[in-house]
Amino acid sequence: MDTDSGMDYQIDRDYERTDKLGEGTYGIVYKARKIATSDVVAMKQIRLDHEEEGVPSTAIREISLLKELNHPNIVKLLDVRCTQSSLYLIFEFVEMDLRQHLKRRGVFYGRDLKIAGLQLFEAVHCLHAHRILHRDLKPQNLLIDRLSRVKVADFGLARAFSVPIKPFTHEVVTLWYRAPEILLGIERYSTPVDIWSCGCILSEMATGQALFPGDSEIDTIFKIFQVMGTPTAEQWPTINDLPDFKQTFPKWKNTHFAMVRKKAPLLGEPGIALLGKVLRYDPVTRPSSRQLADDPFFLEVRRDVEVLGNHR
Repeated sequence: MDTDSGMDYQIDRDYERTDKLGEGTYGIVYKARKIATSDVVAMKQIRLDHEEEGVPSTAIREISLLKELNHPNIVKLLDVRCTQSSLYLIFEFVEMDLRQHLKRRGVFYGRDLKIAGLQLFEAVHCLHAHRILHRDLKPQNLLIDRLSRVKVADFGLARAFSVPIKPFTHEVVTLWYRAPEILLGIERYSTPVDIWSCGCILSEMATGQALFPGDSEIDTIFKIFQVMGTPTAEQWPTINDLPDFKQTFPKWKNTHFAMVRKKAPLLGEPGIALLGKVLRYDPVTRPSSRQLADDPFFLEVRRDVEVLGNHR
């Protein structure tokens, strides 16, 4: 990590910024060019708050997590620089995120859907095997490269977890992809929250629209109930222990993903069955990312994904 100088010209000496790609809570992302090689990269600039000494904990967390990971379906951290005013994370550049891909190129069908879905579960398995929760899986945080490889990005909310699992903040996961246990106030959660988000994303890949597009926490939970039926204690034994679950909630019946069947008829029964496994109310019964990557739905494309993964 370069800490020799406080002047940002040091980073500008090595990287030429060409476009501003976006701005978030913690920093600005630029498209840039590495001057020595002409390689195109993504540069995340995190402004350092001089009232708080040192690098923000969120940035340190992101760096340490990304440094550990080397997987074809996880965005690669190439370089880290630090000046007095900013921390810079240099990533491989990927042209498009999943949300943009769906807008420009439409939904995924057949083998393409299976290949994209399997890559997502393989990436999440790598995270969970390294004891990392992503906690903010959504189309904007999935990048699609020119070879149609899915790459999980933005670990700003990721958090290494250990046993026993400690209470985490609830201000995570964009509402539409947020697991029902978080929406209903659970204090301790784990890898199943990422699995739920993957199910929402897989459905959106196939249909082109969000499965549970709520505009508030209660609206999102009701959108889930309207699709999957209001949960019972038989389906979810601990539901009455959740702080925000009310016995007075409206009672909806399970549609068995009728909207998904209508919008994506080519998904077929195996695809609907997979969604049913992933989007289970009781987090204890949701399969692991490893089990899902091994699901029969993906069997015919496993070799394709291996070939894509080896193409560096």
